[in-house]
Amino acid sequence: MQFSRPRVQSRYVILPPAKATVPDTFCNPQMDNRLHDHLMAAMQRFRGGIYAAEGAISKTELTSDGRHRMAIDEESWHVLSMDDQNRVVACVRFLDESQKPGFHQLLVKHAAIARCPEFGASFRHAIEDRMQNSRRQGLRFGEVGGWAVAEDHRWTLEPLRVILATYGLLELLGGCAGVATATFRHSSAVILRRIGLSAIQSEGCEMPPYFDPGYGCQMQVLEFDSRRPAAKYRDWVRELSGLLRVAPVIGRERQSTPLEGVLRGFDMSSPAQLIPLQA
Repeated sequence: MQFSRPRVQSRYVILPPAKATVPDTFCNPQMDNRLHDHLMAAMQRFRGGIYAAEGAISKTELTSDGRHRMAIDEESWHVLSMDDQNRVVACVRFLDESQKPGFHQLLVKHAAIARCPEFGASFRHAIEDRMQNSRRQGLRFGEVGGWAVAEDHRWTLEPLRVILATYGLLELLGGCAGVATATFRHSSAVILRRIGLSAIQSEGCEMPPYFDPGYGCQMQVLEFDSRRPAAKYRDWVRELSGLLRVAPVIGRERQSTPLEGVLRGFDMSSPAQLIPLQA
């Protein structure tokens, strides 16, 4: 696979979890409920449109206004890549599961391989082993997912860049090990392995790709350590980490009321009016 550079490089916005305290490593935190909800809804509509068009989800799984809305979105960190018109052109989600007690509380428990008679037990054991190892090293543990890239950006560096930016985010959060469930559509699994992710192994046996009927495609669960991207991308991760350090981190300043929860996602102003972008 070969990439070309986009004419205009995208810019980043970070959405932290609703209840998260933004670390001091970020220089540009902004508590703005309205803007946070606008961006979250824009990301969910973008992701929903991509996934539905590719058959990864059914259109019936979208909300009435076209969003792919998941409960874990409010619990996750999101890296949004925005173009010069403030449109989302790529997104990735990181769900911190460091405090989960075991495999059956993790998102990856839903992977089809976890129910496989041949590999399921080994897979579950391997994931729990990674969790324990992360705790011993003082690292966060979680899952990266929700990766979507606009069609007209897929043959640029954007797919690679937004994933490497997520490595940068995780380093700003203090380092993280975890898993990513990758599809074989658009060479997604190939790209992830190229930048340093690897297939999970259990007792020297690599967990194989599997068919997931829910997504209708081949998938594979890969593992990562944000401290160890592939050597050729380390400088790029450091550069992107620097960009994220000064990027807008748009959080929510308080718990929403039930009425605000109903209103979330309805646009009240255009993206161009909401986010002043800087070169």
